[in-house]
Amino acid sequence: MKSLSHCTGTDDDQARQWDTREGCEVRQILDRVADKWSLLVIALLDRRTLRFTELRREIDGISQRMLTVTLRQLERDGLVHRTVHPVVPPRVDYQLTPMGSTLHNTIQALVTWTEDHQDEIAAARADYDQRQAEAESAQMVMDGV
Repeated sequence: MKSLSHCTGTDDDQARQWDTREGCEVRQILDRVADKWSLLVIALLDRRTLRFTELRREIDGISQRMLTVTLRQLERDGLVHRTVHPVVPPRVDYQLTPMGSTLHNTIQALVTWTEDHQDEIAAARADYDQRQAEAESAQMVMDGV
């Protein structure tokens, strides 16, 4: 029997792959693996092991605390393996687990899609921004400003 927080495949909607309810396990996993810091850590650990300091140096803008939290969460989810070497000063290495590597492949497909469509997205954004600016100008005229 699945836990109450396991929300996939309801009788009402077999096509639904994940649930929008906060307690849904699938939603919680997606929230974790799709956040910007997790995506960057997973990308950097593809096919190589890195130390904490190397990861921090490579990820622009991440704090030491946020990197620690992200790595712990990814380790808890079974996506990252942490190895502590008994040396002074302590050395800790991080690498993707086999499951983490499969997630990297999925993320790479998303990055490829983004690269393929970035020009279209930029054009759509510019078009949207122009329409918004025109609507705001028209509203100001109607308001007598």
